[in-house]
Formats: sequence, structure tokens, C-alpha cells
Amino acid sequence: MRLAVVAVGRRPPGWVQAGFDEFAARMPRHLPLELRAVNSGDARRGGDVNRARAQEWAALQAAAGRARLIALDERGHNWSTQDLADYMDEGMQRGGDMAFLIGGADGHDPACLQAVERRWSLSALTLPHMLVRVVVAEQLYRAWTLISGHPYHRG
Repeated sequence: MRLAVVAVGRRPPGWVQAGFDEFAARMPRHLPLELRAVNSGDARRGGDVNRARAQEWAALQAAAGRARLIALDERGHNWSTQDLADYMDEGMQRGGDMAFLIGGADGHDPACLQAVERRWSLSALTLPHMLVRVVVAEQLYRAWTLISGHPYHRG
């Protein structure tokens, strides 16, 4: 199984890339984690938020391929680390890849939210989209350590 964080926005600050890369490098070979960045919708420049979100959804969907889709959404479900670990463990048993979708500044297109398997809220706080990449990578690593009995997670 492969894990992907598919995110709107192509130019992360160095610290974001370094943080993501740190946790991706810690993942085992049988569960690789990669970042796939897509462009923001060009309609955003003209102020057409709905069209921009639709463009971003098309790009996210294309970049995710045939993976099971999980949208990061402030109105999604709050998962504990154990919930995420259980979901990942189930995914490893079922097979197939997973893609965690991070939308643009105006969130996900409604069609995206209808198409995904799950909606995950990291927090009631509004987090910068670039920071979410690092948080998701760390939580995926933490969930894997919980599944494998590694001492990183001491919750």
C-alpha cells in the first residue's frame, strides 16, 4: 500500500518540505509516503472561488489516481491517533493506496466532499495549509508506529 498527501500549492517553504521529508523517510518500505502537489485553480486570480475549487478538485483527483480518498476538512470527523491507526491497519488489510487531500485556501469543492471515503478534521483550529502537510505526515508515521508496536507513540 502507498500513502500520498495530495495538496494544493506547489511552493512550500523549506521548513515545510524538510518536515514532510523527515516523516516520509521514517516510513517503512512497504508503506511509502509521498507528497504530490498540484497548482491552485487559476480562476482564483479572477475571484471565481467556485470555479477555482472545481479546478483544484480535478487536479487533486488526477494526482490521487485510483487511491481511496480522504479529505482534510474542518467539518470532518476528529480522529484520535488510535482511530487513524485502525483505519490505516484496515487499509493495509484491504489493499489499495490511500490519498489524503489538502484543499486550497477556500477549502474543497462540494463534489470532492461527496466523492471521498472519509473526511478528517485535524482540529477545530484553522491551520495553515502548508503546516497541515507536516502534521498529516507526522500523524501517519505515528499511526504506523502504533500499528507496529514501535515506541515512538507513547499515548
